[in-house]
Amino acid sequence: MSIEAYLFFLFALIAIASAVLMVMQRNPVMSALDLIANFFCIAALYLLLKAQFLAVIQIIVYTGAIMVLVLFVIMLLNLGDEKRLSEQFDMKKAIGSILVAGFLLEMLYLFGSSDESVAYANLHPESGNIGTVENIGGEFFRRFLLPFEIASLLLLAAIIGAVVLAKKRL
Repeated sequence: MSIEAYLFFLFALIAIASAVLMVMQRNPVMSALDLIANFFCIAALYLLLKAQFLAVIQIIVYTGAIMVLVLFVIMLLNLGDEKRLSEQFDMKKAIGSILVAGFLLEMLYLFGSSDESVAYANLHPESGNIGTVENIGGEFFRRFLLPFEIASLLLLAAIIGAVVLAKKRL
């Protein structure tokens, strides 16, 4: 296997682990940090799949804007009691961790025993250019120009409406 395949499996395992940790955390700030790690791993997976545009959008939109919003809401909640949010190990978590580890080992076995030539046989010859900036930009301005312009007009109308509503309150 190539170095790209090893990196892909490494980032995929880190993404799965951070997703599981995000769900299992009691502290919402720690859960949000695990979600940020998951977003970066997904962006790295996009880069390994040669989808540079999607990787950059993943980091800018999700890791930047969405996570700032999530952390802002968490801070506004003012959860207070730190002892309630502390992590404690119990039998349910142990059994769940063992089941997840078994599932991951089974998936690794299945992926490791498959034939690579069969996996790539049905790919389209142009499939390597799908996620590039040039291809996505070209599709925006050829096939999806009208929906793109309609979405921009809807966003503009929403911004104008928010400004009008905010001015009426003052």
